[in-house]
Amino acid sequence: MFYRALKSVLLGFLLLLAVPFAGHVVFAQSCLGKSFDSCMDSAIDASGKDSYDSWCLKSKDGSKKCYGKDYSSSSSAQSQSAATLDKQPQSSATQSSATLESQPQSAPSSSSASAPAKPLPKWQTLPEVKAPWMKGERLEYELTWGFVTAGYATIEVKPRNDGKSEIYTYATANKTVNKFYPVHDTVYTLVRNNGLMTDVFRKSLHEGTFHNKSLIRFDRNAKKAVLSDTVFKDPVKHYVKRSADTSVTIEGLEHSIMSAFYLVRTLPLKEGVTSKFSAVSGKKRYELKVITHKREKIKTDLGEFNTVKVEPVLDGDGIFNSSGRIFIWFTDDEKRIPVLMQCEIKLGSIKAKLTKMR
Repeated sequence: MFYRALKSVLLGFLLLLAVPFAGHVVFAQSCLGKSFDSCMDSAIDASGKDSYDSWCLKSKDGSKKCYGKDYSSSSSAQSQSAATLDKQPQSSATQSSATLESQPQSAPSSSSASAPAKPLPKWQTLPEVKAPWMKGERLEYELTWGFVTAGYATIEVKPRNDGKSEIYTYATANKTVNKFYPVHDTVYTLVRNNGLMTDVFRKSLHEGTFHNKSLIRFDRNAKKAVLSDTVFKDPVKHYVKRSADTSVTIEGLEHSIMSAFYLVRTLPLKEGVTSKFSAVSGKKRYELKVITHKREKIKTDLGEFNTVKVEPVLDGDGIFNSSGRIFIWFTDDEKRIPVLMQCEIKLGSIKAKLTKMR
C-alpha cells in the first residue's frame, strides 16, 4: 500500500507539473540520478545546440527511424516541415511572413507590386511578454503526500538572444523511492517571447520500467502541430516497444502545456473570471479554462504570501479526470510565482511546496 501510495503521489504530481493545465530523447543512464544542472548540461553539446534537436531510434530488427531538426520521420514528411520552421531566425513577432516561409520567393511582378500587403496571422503580431521571470527564473519544490516527502522538482526559465526562451522542468523521487521505483522526468519547451508561442515541446519520462519520449513541433504557417511519441523497452539501446506519429490541425494561437502555464502568469486573474485558450497535448487539441477562485494568504517555509488561487479545467475528455482537481496559488503581484500546487487524489492530496527561488 505504501509503495502504491508513493507511486501515485509521484506520478500524480508529475502529471501536475508536466501538464499544469490540463517517448523520444532519452537520457543516457549516466544522467539518471544526477542533479538538475548536470542533466541539463548533458543535454547541450559542445556547439551549444540542444542535443534533443535530432535523434535516431533503432529497433530490434536493425531498422532505424530518425526525427528532429535535421531529419524527417521515415513514416511521415510532416516533421520536415516543422523542422524547417524551427531553423528560421526570428527577430520579432511582427516579422514579415515572407521571412518565415522556408520556400524561396520569386520577384513580384509589376502588377502585384502595388497590391495591398496580406495581413499577418495573429500569432505573428502578438506583443512581447516582459514579465519579470522572462529575464530568468529558477523555482525548486518539495513534493509531499501528507507528512511524506516523495520527491523534488525544479522549473527554470532560460532566456536566449534570438527572441526565444527555454523552459526546463525536472522531477525526481527521493532517494528511498528511487531505489525501488526510480523517477527522472524532464520537460523542455522552446517558446517565442512574443505571445509565448511554443515552437518545440519535448518530454522525457523515466518512471520505474516505463520509458517514454515525446515531441511536438508547432508549424503555425502550415496550421498543424506535428507529434511523435515512443515508448522504449530499453532506453539505452533504444529498443522500441511502440511508436506513433501524427499531426493535429491548429488555428495558430495554440499553446503547449508549459507555455499555457506561463501564459496564465501574465493574466490579471480577477476573482470569478474564467480565462479560455487552446492547447495541444498528447495527440489532441484542447480547450482550456482557467478559473480564478479567490485571494488567500499562504504560509510557506519562505514566508507568508498574498496569493491568487486558480484552477485549470479542460472541456471534454480532459487530462485531469484520473487525478482529480488541480489548484495553483500564484503570488498576488507582477511576478505571479506559483508558491503552492495541489492535486487531489483518492488517498488525499499531493502538494508541491516552493522551497527555493532565484
